[in-house]
Amino acid sequence: MPDALHEWIALREDAVVWVAALISPALVGYMAVVFGRFLVYWAGSRHAFRHNRPAEPGDPTALDWHLVIPCRDEEAVVTRTLDGLRAGAPEAHLWVIDDDSEDATRELVLAAAARDPRVHLVQRRRPHARIGKGAALNAAYREVSAWLPADTDRSRVVIGVVDADGQLDPGTLAQVCNAKALGRPDTGAVQIGVRMRDADDRLPLPGRGRAANALARALVRMQDIEFQANNTGMQLLRRRTGSVGLGGNGQFVRLTALDSLTAEEGRAGRPWPERALLEDYESGLDLRLAGWRLTHVTEAQVSQEALISPRRFLTQRTRWAQGNMQCLRYTGRVLRSPHYTPAGKAEVLYTFLQPVVCVLLVLLLPLSLGITGAGLALFPEETAEFHLRFGPWMLLVFALATLPMVLWGFAYRRFVHPDRSRLTGLLWGVLVWVYAYHLFVVATRAAVRMLLGRNGWAKTRRNAEKVALGAPTALES
Repeated sequence: MPDALHEWIALREDAVVWVAALISPALVGYMAVVFGRFLVYWAGSRHAFRHNRPAEPGDPTALDWHLVIPCRDEEAVVTRTLDGLRAGAPEAHLWVIDDDSEDATRELVLAAAARDPRVHLVQRRRPHARIGKGAALNAAYREVSAWLPADTDRSRVVIGVVDADGQLDPGTLAQVCNAKALGRPDTGAVQIGVRMRDADDRLPLPGRGRAANALARALVRMQDIEFQANNTGMQLLRRRTGSVGLGGNGQFVRLTALDSLTAEEGRAGRPWPERALLEDYESGLDLRLAGWRLTHVTEAQVSQEALISPRRFLTQRTRWAQGNMQCLRYTGRVLRSPHYTPAGKAEVLYTFLQPVVCVLLVLLLPLSLGITGAGLALFPEETAEFHLRFGPWMLLVFALATLPMVLWGFAYRRFVHPDRSRLTGLLWGVLVWVYAYHLFVVATRAAVRMLLGRNGWAKTRRNAEKVALGAPTALES
């Protein structure tokens, strides 16, 4: 072999060694940071979940309640929702926002309003309609404000947001106004718990086979565990750090808190962010930055449908991940804010960066595999020795990363379904671990959408909606 060829091969090997020596520690360091932040956050959430102390209910007659229900092509669920809300919150006014629906939503709401004077229709038309949930909520805010008498004590008025398929637990309003929630005058907003109404449905896909129904049941159960265990722990941790997030279903906001946001320049009549993919979470950030206290109430829940279609589920979660990435623009304001504690700022940054961390891990996976492959090809003995020495430690770290997810299955069984066996809790926990990998998929899809400039708002179809072959999974503006 010519000397020049030997030199060229030696140079390539040296380059590979240099690159591996430079990148490998960086990869290991990054993984350690990601793993460490995850464990700290999980430990805080788990501790808050286990040591939650329920509060005594308050007096709902001390406040005036107005529930707004954004609707866009919701004929499949709106009548049942109105009946359920009237039964669960008989003292509340119900404001249905018809966001220029193309089905019979408007007619069904008008029929309900003819029977019940506390049901109101907020009618929106294009081009101002169908541009996002935030714009629809702002329309309801203006309608409610105009409807209230001029001498109304607006600090006693509460605007609740309920999804078109949402149902409130009996006594929800009493829990929302307890002494730790809206019973405190400095509380601007309250988020209640969420559960999946169809979690125990044995046949979510009638007419389909066993495999399809088993997959749908598992997907529904995972969503229920996610909200009743993982997310509840996260919100209880946020309650301690002063960074509670608001959700699109089951948030209750004091009208004076919304008024304070409209006083900002350019936001007259628009307390909710418009054209935002996570207008609910962003509105919570705005309220906290304005100095209002936010809290989470576990003593009451709103139930909703879990999605049984993997395609619809991924569409919904991609929108959530993209909306989370949009929240990065709040970073500077949060870090400078006197209303966030250091722990609260750390928690908010963790939330902001979660989808970004997932995308980076997806990008780093082929890089780490490439380094390993190059090592096996060029330095097989050294690479094999490295894996024999450090492989068991890598497996241990992988097991430690898996354990927290599995433990949420046991927590869910203990607090939600104590009638089920520990073996069932273990099975749920393992499924939670597998389910968590969807975060990498949706974060990557969200990043691609942002790079392509696709920021349209997608409304996920309900399970009851019948979709023709070839119709989109979600309705996007």
